[in-house]
Amino acid sequence: MVHENNHKRNQISRRSFLTNSAAAAAGFMIVPRHVLGGKGYTAPSDRLRVAGIGVGGKGESDIAEFAKGPADIVVLCDVDERRAANSVKRFPKAKFYKDFREMLEKEHKNIDAVSVSTPDHTHAVAAMAAMQLGKHVYVQKPLTHDIYEARMLTQAAKKYKVVTQMGNQGASGDGVRQLMEWYNAGTIGDVHTVYCWTNRPVWPQGLPWPTQKAEIPKELDWNLWLGTAPKKDYVDKLVPFNWRGWWDYGTGALGDMGCHIVEPPFRVLGLGYPTSAEASVGSVYVDEFKQGYFPDSCPPSSHVIMSFAGKKGKPDIKLHWMDGGIQPERPEELGPNERMGDGGNGAIFIGTKGKMMCGTYGMYPSLLPTKRTSEVKVKQTIARVPEGHYVQWVNACIAGYGKNELSAPFEIAGPLTETILMGNLAIRSYDVRKPKADGKGFDFPGRYIKLLWDGPNMKITNFDDANQFVKRTYRDGWSLGV
Repeated sequence: MVHENNHKRNQISRRSFLTNSAAAAAGFMIVPRHVLGGKGYTAPSDRLRVAGIGVGGKGESDIAEFAKGPADIVVLCDVDERRAANSVKRFPKAKFYKDFREMLEKEHKNIDAVSVSTPDHTHAVAAMAAMQLGKHVYVQKPLTHDIYEARMLTQAAKKYKVVTQMGNQGASGDGVRQLMEWYNAGTIGDVHTVYCWTNRPVWPQGLPWPTQKAEIPKELDWNLWLGTAPKKDYVDKLVPFNWRGWWDYGTGALGDMGCHIVEPPFRVLGLGYPTSAEASVGSVYVDEFKQGYFPDSCPPSSHVIMSFAGKKGKPDIKLHWMDGGIQPERPEELGPNERMGDGGNGAIFIGTKGKMMCGTYGMYPSLLPTKRTSEVKVKQTIARVPEGHYVQWVNACIAGYGKNELSAPFEIAGPLTETILMGNLAIRSYDVRKPKADGKGFDFPGRYIKLLWDGPNMKITNFDDANQFVKRTYRDGWSLGV
């Protein structure tokens, strides 16, 4: 890692980078394709040079998907050499770095676009640094760790005129488009209630931070992995997966799955910022009589209700989110042995004239009763994305900013992420703890409050304690650069 005492020396100068990039572009002469090669030749300008930040796990599959399109994976970056090993082997010509800041400083002239597949708490700083250099970005879901970051990335995409896409691949699927066509045709009337649910978490939540330190693997730069998060000793089993259950790094079950499951109703119904959110969460008992209080960890289960103002004369909408094994009541129109959603996950739309349902990513769209799915015929009005979510982004980057339509550009993904993270404000506020006035025990005022949300100004208007979760304070040496 670039240590803090060398931070100023190695800090990226956005202005100098942009100036240098512009100068380089000015000196580049576009040569017709037929001059460079014969029939079938692919000009270098027709291929996208991609750098991957976080190239293990989901990042590994992400860059492999980009490579199926007209893209070359030219740079790899990961704080953990163990996780990066498969990608390094697959793309042996790609240069490798551990620190994305060093990578951008040294390789910005050699790349066109950046894919960010790190833990949630690093998404924003990595994506922003790339966009400020004029690089197109693909960022895994959720777009950011907190609401402020999502707003800043959304604004930056427009400011720097870069092509953006969030990694909620269901946004490019046929399912959500079928749901939109049914709804636009008036098949189920006006929706007033939505239920979304997931079987996540499938990682530990609702527990105390481990007290036993562990030895840092030699392949892992722990300080770099912490990034924007507070300094803590390395503990076992946090990396590479269980960080999702800790607020310093992850966004819990809602953050992990909301962008896949809430996305269909968000898009179908044209939802904007919620006006309010309230939550109840599951508790953990450390013994027979004592309830655990672990504010650093996401709860084992939650039920969030968000309200949205109706548009164009349509009714207000209540969206229910349930996780940790909680599911909504089965619709009466669904047979007793029929699958609800995809089983563990799904969304149900309740309208004034009927109901419809889908699973994760908008898959398995169906009308209820399910026999209506094949009986009701509506005209296809929305173009499909046969090339898929990843290649759609690659092609749009090559075409240039504003040329191609995308499924999840930040102008859509940003507000969607803000909505999901608003639900997390309610979850986290539920466990806000304060000493009682008489000094005997504690009170949890957030448990009894519906949060009122001023979306344009990113502010809870009736419970100021909740606003601490809108924008994080980064560790010294890290900045969003805005």
